[in-house]
Amino acid sequence: MTAAWVEQIMGMPVSIHLRGAEVGERAPKAVTDVFAELREVDRLFSTYRPDSQISLLGKGELELGDCDPLVAEVLALSDEARAATDGWFDVLLPEPDGTYRLDPSGLVKGWAVQRAAARLGKRWAGDYYVNAGGDIALCSRGDRPWRIGIEGGSADTLVGVLPLFDGGIATSGNAHRGGHLVRPDNGEPAAELGSVTVVGPSLMWADVLATAAFVRGVGALEWLQTQDGYDAVVVGLDGSVECTTGIRSVVELS
Repeated sequence: MTAAWVEQIMGMPVSIHLRGAEVGERAPKAVTDVFAELREVDRLFSTYRPDSQISLLGKGELELGDCDPLVAEVLALSDEARAATDGWFDVLLPEPDGTYRLDPSGLVKGWAVQRAAARLGKRWAGDYYVNAGGDIALCSRGDRPWRIGIEGGSADTLVGVLPLFDGGIATSGNAHRGGHLVRPDNGEPAAELGSVTVVGPSLMWADVLATAAFVRGVGALEWLQTQDGYDAVVVGLDGSVECTTGIRSVVELS
C-alpha cells in the first residue's frame, strides 16, 4: 500500500511517499515533522527571504557566529564541495557589477532533504522517498525498488527510468527555471547541456556533482566517470543520452 503527501516549501512542491502495510490516509507524525523541518531550513536559508539568516549574512548584516549552527555547517560543506569539484560548484557567484552573492541553494536542498529523510527512515519501518523539486532521497527495504524517471532537457521529457533501492538522485538543468545555473568562473548562464542526473549514496553529493557537471558543460561525462560511488546520465542539447559505465546496465532507456 502506498500513500503520498505534498506541501509547497522552499518555493517548490515537496512530496513524501510511504509504502508498507501500515500506510493510511492520515499522515504519520514522522511525515509532518519532515515538512516542519524543511520549513525551518527555508526560514534559515532562503535567498528569496530578506530576513533569512543566509540573506542577512550575505548582506553583512549578520555575523556567522550569530547564526544558527546549521548555517556554519552548510558553509563548511560548501567549502568541501568547492574543493571536490575543482571550483565548478561554488556558493559565491559573480554578479555583473563585479561583486559576489552568497547563494548556497545548490547544496542546501539536497542536504536538507537527505537529512530529513534519514530521520523519517528511523521512524518509518516501510519504504519511503522524499522528493523536493526532483531531488530525491529514498529507501526500499524489500525487493521492490522505487522506479525514478530521468528527466531530459525539457520538463515534459523522460529519457529513461532507474530502479533504485537506496540513496539519492538529483537532476540539474534549465528545464524548470530557465538559465538559473551560472558558471562560477564568469557568472554566465550554463547552457551547453540539456540536463545532468547523478545517483549515489548521498543526495547532497549527488546534487553537488550534478550542478558542477552541468555548469562545467563539455567534458561533464568524462569528469563524472572519475567520481567514485556515483553514476550519471548526461543529456545533450540535441537530446542525445550518455551514461557513465556503472549505470548502463540498469537504466531503462525509453
